[in-house]
Amino acid sequence: MEHTANTTQVDVLIVGAGISGIGAAYYLQQEHPGRSYAILESRGATGGTWDLFRYPGIRSDSDLHTFGYEFKPWRDEDAIASADKILAYLRETVRENNIDRNIRFHHKVLGAAWDSDAARWLVDVERTDTDELVQISANWLFCAGGYYRYDQGFTPQFPGRDRFAGQVVHPQHWPEDLDYTGKKVVIIGSGATAVTLVPSMAAKAAHVTMLQRSPTYILPVPSKDAFANVAGRVLGADRGYALARRKNVIRQRAVYTFCQKYPAAARRLIRWTNARELPAGYPVDTHFSPDYKPWDQRLCTVPDADLFKAIGSGKAAVVTDRIATFTETGIELESGQHLDADIIVTATGLNVQLFGGMTLTVDGQAVDLSETVAYKGIMLSGVPNFAFAFGYTNSSWTLKVGLLCEHFCRLLSHMDERGFDSVRPEFDDPGMETKPLLDFAAGYVQRVADTLPRQGAAGPWVMSMNYNFDREVLRHGAVTDPNLRFAAARRAEVQAFAPVS
Repeated sequence: MEHTANTTQVDVLIVGAGISGIGAAYYLQQEHPGRSYAILESRGATGGTWDLFRYPGIRSDSDLHTFGYEFKPWRDEDAIASADKILAYLRETVRENNIDRNIRFHHKVLGAAWDSDAARWLVDVERTDTDELVQISANWLFCAGGYYRYDQGFTPQFPGRDRFAGQVVHPQHWPEDLDYTGKKVVIIGSGATAVTLVPSMAAKAAHVTMLQRSPTYILPVPSKDAFANVAGRVLGADRGYALARRKNVIRQRAVYTFCQKYPAAARRLIRWTNARELPAGYPVDTHFSPDYKPWDQRLCTVPDADLFKAIGSGKAAVVTDRIATFTETGIELESGQHLDADIIVTATGLNVQLFGGMTLTVDGQAVDLSETVAYKGIMLSGVPNFAFAFGYTNSSWTLKVGLLCEHFCRLLSHMDERGFDSVRPEFDDPGMETKPLLDFAAGYVQRVADTLPRQGAAGPWVMSMNYNFDREVLRHGAVTDPNLRFAAARRAEVQAFAPVS
């Protein structure tokens, strides 16, 4: 591949056209209408996760009154919504705000090089539809591509996998033509994907077994938010949505705080809830009582107790055991039990990958992410004019992303007012201890923890997971502090970006 003759220039280059990238574009347009921007999307459609995953029953595990954008009310009666509804909501946001004209599909970012003299990033981009290599120059990079690899899900090495005569499917690569009607299905895993698949597939399959190595905390929640629906009708869409959003933020924080502060009580409450939904005499402690404390890993929710109803109907079952080997007809467990299967689904998680796997250099020096420290959860130490969107792991993702976008726009305004072209955080406290960026026990995080940026123990270096704290810091707090280094460079003439039709 060869470089093209012309390099397009924009003020802000957003990477990813999913829920975070669309949100970033909206805030940028609203607060800085004079800035040019482009969104690069490696795939051929908007929506990110909600377009990529196509497995049966895919839905949110957060309510859409907090998972949706603060600026756009969620109007559907379902608070826990299916992917098609979420996707329609996102694409409506794109159309309403003419964001689509600035999206370049099939553009995968390979690497970006920062030049301090020019105060710009030179970004190498692969056209995945033509194999052409193009370059884009930008004053700012905003990475909004999520935290996992889109091209590859995580699947452990299972002994004897090649022996299995049936079909093995990963949810991230669901075949459009997969027919599981009347089939025996084994789903390996017990996370959010697995608990979604079980009741959905059980409706058509002969039987579905969820095979888990260890239990997960699972809590039933209503699929509809009665308060939100009434508030919307009485107060109007905007006011009703705002009130429901505030109520749900408080509820999410209260549940998390209760679980962290009173883990024994939380464990008992979750167990009681599970036992109430399951058949009498069901071995709750065997299949639904994890060894870890509630919210040490993400708490899974099931709308209207659909997982428990599937188990109660006899169409689904949970088995807690370890895999000895795949066989020609299913899975043999370490206990000696054999699970017959026509289809095996490996709901075994994601491969974490920040920033789409792009490489970064600053003035010719490669950036090692593991040696950087996150600043306010939006920038990296030593890396100028680089922002990223990473949402909450203990609440709705979008709550944090919205605040980060607001803070980003406020930072741009500050720089405009004072004539600065660049800003970089500097971690100048050698005595401050650092810890993993994500203080989270999930396996997919632990596998790559040593390759990710770090976080500090105090101040702007903490990767906060507290909405109330972040609202004060990111929305109302100062955009400057001694950890930021601002600079002005001679502003080069910038070629206007021609929107993509």
